[in-house]
Amino acid sequence: MKRPAPVTELIEELKRLPGIGQKTAERLSFYLMRGPKEQAEKLSRAVVNIKEKIVLCKNCHGISDKELCDICSDTRRDHGVICVVEEPYDVYVMENIGDFKGEYHVLMGVISPLDGIGPADLTIGELKAKTETREIKEIILATNPDMEGESTAVFIARMMKGCNVRVTRIARGLPVGGDIEYADPVTLSKSLEGRTEMKFSD
Repeated sequence: MKRPAPVTELIEELKRLPGIGQKTAERLSFYLMRGPKEQAEKLSRAVVNIKEKIVLCKNCHGISDKELCDICSDTRRDHGVICVVEEPYDVYVMENIGDFKGEYHVLMGVISPLDGIGPADLTIGELKAKTETREIKEIILATNPDMEGESTAVFIARMMKGCNVRVTRIARGLPVGGDIEYADPVTLSKSLEGRTEMKFSD
């Protein structure tokens, strides 16, 4: 039996979301269809609001509904310590452990030559500029412990050489090939506590 076009359209759009397959998309579609109209309207408004009202913080590149996010505008934070992460979502993962009191810098990805992504495609230049215009004491590299995350961390550490900034890497509490997004709070906390300085010989 052929589905009505609006149902098929909704299923196809839901399938575009990460982690949503055919069966899940069908269940969600029929759930929304059975529910009250107001529920569907609230969901659609929430999705549109994300696109219309959410911007990137001009300092850290995390998500915000203002020019500066709440973390960057918080005078109680130590703005001389910067934790570098790959994606905006990683900021919230790190914040959930409650141990870090500095600010963040979101790279908006990682260096991945196979995907055509180089340093110029990320916010690495903006990170370097911060060390030249502000007094930065430490940069904590919290990229994922996979091949791309490691190579990005090494690139940044080498770039910071001679900048009089301590560059550290979160400890190996995170499994190689794992994502920060899926790490539990205790593992993340220990990784942050056990970070090591990244040094290179001439």
